[in-house]
Amino acid sequence: MSALTATIVLPPVARSVPAARRLLGELLTAWAAERFQGEATLLLSELVTNVIRHVEGPANLTLRIDLAGPDLRVCVADSSRSRPTPTAGAGSGGGYGLSLVSALARRWGTEDHPDGKQVWFELGAVGGP
Repeated sequence: MSALTATIVLPPVARSVPAARRLLGELLTAWAAERFQGEATLLLSELVTNVIRHVEGPANLTLRIDLAGPDLRVCVADSSRSRPTPTAGAGSGGGYGLSLVSALARRWGTEDHPDGKQVWFELGAVGGP
């Protein structure tokens, strides 16, 4: 099976969360990869929400979804160079997103790119959902 890729640029506003989920669902259905639907939708929602909450200034977020064989990789890029860190805890008012990503994804991480950073996760057959 060859790799399938989709990329979309969204504004960092609340309505981008359901738009990103909708796009992911449509792609997974078109690519016959519905097995990733639950975990991927939850983790994507967390990453897009993090951009909306934490990235300052006028910037877009770029969503890239790749399916290569049994593996799904989702990247959310933004203009901030600040790396996210898990901060969940009592009284934190949230912060569970990266903890969920760490718990559910086979692998995840952050990478610098010329205009900021990207946070990504992978789901797949080996050692993960």
